Amino acid sequence: MHLPTAHELSEQLNRGETTSVKLTQQYLEKIERTEPRLHSFITVLGHEALAAAEASDRRRAYELPKSPFDGVPVAVKDNMITKGTKTTCASRILDNFVPPYNGTVVQKLQDAGMIVIGKANLDEFAMGSSTENSAFGRSNNPWNTDLVPGGSSGGSATCVAGGQVPWSLGSDTGGSIRQPAALCGIVGMKPTYGRVSRYGLVAFASSLDQIGPMTLDVEDTAHLLKMISGYDTKDSTSANLPVPDYAEEMRKGSLRGKKVARPKEFFTGEGMDAGVARVVDAAVEKLASLGAEIVDVSMPHLKYSISCYYLVATAECSSNLARYDGAQYGYRTEGAKNIVEMFSKSRAEGFGAEVKRRIMMGTHALSAGYYDAYYSKALKIRTLLKQDYDAALKQADLIVAPTSPIPAFPAGAKADPMSMYLCDIFTLSLNLAGYCGISLPAGFTANEGLPVGVQLFAGAFEEVKLLQASYEFEKALGVVGSRLPAVVG
Repeated sequence: MHLPTAHELSEQLNRGETTSVKLTQQYLEKIERTEPRLHSFITVLGHEALAAAEASDRRRAYELPKSPFDGVPVAVKDNMITKGTKTTCASRILDNFVPPYNGTVVQKLQDAGMIVIGKANLDEFAMGSSTENSAFGRSNNPWNTDLVPGGSSGGSATCVAGGQVPWSLGSDTGGSIRQPAALCGIVGMKPTYGRVSRYGLVAFASSLDQIGPMTLDVEDTAHLLKMISGYDTKDSTSANLPVPDYAEEMRKGSLRGKKVARPKEFFTGEGMDAGVARVVDAAVEKLASLGAEIVDVSMPHLKYSISCYYLVATAECSSNLARYDGAQYGYRTEGAKNIVEMFSKSRAEGFGAEVKRRIMMGTHALSAGYYDAYYSKALKIRTLLKQDYDAALKQADLIVAPTSPIPAFPAGAKADPMSMYLCDIFTLSLNLAGYCGISLPAGFTANEGLPVGVQLFAGAFEEVKLLQASYEFEKALGVVGSRLPAVVG
């Protein structure tokens, strides 16, 4: 059995071997069969998707497709605004919120003729590493449904790995694309901050959030990245730079002669699972066998990355989530005696435990008397972390690192918040630097047979370099499709 990639489906459509309606029906049927075990979606857009597929087939009948991927289904994380379709952020406080407009990336998918088949599950407001924080129930890992898929883009990962859709969009604030991609055995990419518009992405931490592709292979990542990238006047942080043809440029590079930095801080220390370490070490050896020179470097401020991240991210979260108060939209408590009680009770009843924890942490860090001691100091550490990345990338073309210190773990195993936060120890520093990174399937643990991911990082707007190396690594390793999850339909 083979899970078809989006570019393979595009070729079938372009050759007239299938139709968008047939593809959409097949994926909707697969979702119906597997969703009780996976719970990838908060909302499935059955009727809407079939109507869009019929329109796509009419365009193709007149040889007027909007793009080569016109008619290919896609899923989007449910923190991306979709016109006329519920956008919940997996939170009770937005349980019935139906936006009146599309976010930029959603509009770009529709402008390309793609079929948005559903809104994927996530940790509430993208805060978590296991998708257990969703107000609508956790998603399950397709390789073993007793295990978590990672987070916060857990549903975006499971729907791809489980064959419910060929590709999806996630968001990455501290590893929320890359970590679930690794735990589910797919490709996940965080573009450079500013490469993809955040307009219509419900904000968690505005200086860290970035939308990116989650796919079955690197070629699909290149295609989807091109579709969603570009300058947007509605997002003041988006970069006004040309967007390369990533899929075309991807095939032109080689690892031969490239230098790949191996920071010792990513490869030493406690907490790394032995099975994960073996796979990651083998991946580094594979890079060397392809002609890359492995350069050992030090990034000394990485040890502060967890503390720095959870000050910056929670401070921004506290500010961004202040707007959810029951006054204008979303959940509102009943029977409040006055407006202050309405605000406090609506937020207390509407937000989950992890969101409340982060709001309180961030509010404390920003409060009078603590700002200089916490938030201001975290910003200084963030600068030092970026300088570490810059120094490493002066010595090398790319950086290699594990994606997650552990493979997928049982639901409920990380009840202590700090143990959950440590799952992102290898991913979140990249968001603080703002550069681009990708998680690639690198193999499987020997005992459990669970997927393991390896990361490659590159500098600002160097996605081409990153994809070139990833494409060659993927071809050489050949792990994509070599095994399939237990739940694939």
